[in-house]
Order: sequence, then structure tokens, then C-alpha cells
Amino acid sequence: MELIHFIPFAFFKWCENELIGNWIKESTWVFAIVETIHIMALAMFLGTIFVIDLRLLGFGMRRQSPAQLAKDLTPWTLTGIFLMFITGIPLFLSEATRLSASAPFCYKMVFLTLALLIHFTIYRRATQPGSLQHEGINKLAGCLSLICWFGVALAGRAIAFL
Repeated sequence: MELIHFIPFAFFKWCENELIGNWIKESTWVFAIVETIHIMALAMFLGTIFVIDLRLLGFGMRRQSPAQLAKDLTPWTLTGIFLMFITGIPLFLSEATRLSASAPFCYKMVFLTLALLIHFTIYRRATQPGSLQHEGINKLAGCLSLICWFGVALAGRAIAFL
């Protein structure tokens, strides 16, 4: 599965030839710096999500409800996802034509779409203050969240190798 089958190649060529993509591609250190920030943001984001997911699954931090834990970690979670997006877009722009034919990148985008959909629907509901805590929904939200977010990370890592 490759994105080139769904989106015209001209789009990827245009992305790469734009100012930001070209600048990052031609620079010696910018790609490495942006990618480092991207990976650090991913680690921060996944760390917060992992803690909340474990709580939703019934492991650890039993003194705090999932809602309270999510509230306490929200600034870190939002900072991580914000940094991932503002660094991920320039990284994509710098090598868009290569990524158009990358199966791991396509899987990353599929997992990212699913993860965001889950995060802003059942996950949000399971971690909302004052909501009735239904154990089945919590476990489903925690499992799906873990699978999708770690799928994003693993597919992202595979981009460099495949």
C-alpha cells in the first residue's frame, strides 16, 4: 500500500519543491534537528498516553481516576502532539516524493488517522471528568489507543528502513 495510488504524484512533487521542503532538503543540519525534536515530542506524547492507557486498563496509579490523570497530563500530551505536527509537516515536505512510494509512511498515516479518531471520540469520553466509568469502554479505549499510537511510532521508524 502506497499513497501514490491515492494521491497524484504531482502533489508530492509540489510539496517537495516548495520553500520549506527545499530548504530542509538542501540544508546540512536542519533535517536532523527537526527530526530530533519530532522524536523527542513523540516520546513525550507516547509517555503520557501510555500512563493514561495503563490506568484505563486498570494498571497502576489507582489513587487517581483516569479523568484526573488525563487532566494532569494534558499539558504534556498537547505539547507533544503539537510539536509532532509542526515538525512532522516540514519533514514530510522535505522528502515527499520518496514518501509517496513508502508503504510504512502510508501505514503511519492510516494509524495516525485511526489514533486521532479514537483519541477524540471514545478515549476522550473515557477520560472525561464526571463521566460514568464503564470498565469495558475504558479497556477498549486504552487498548485501541495503545495499538494505534504505537503503530504510528513503529511505522514511522520503519520509514527509514523500507
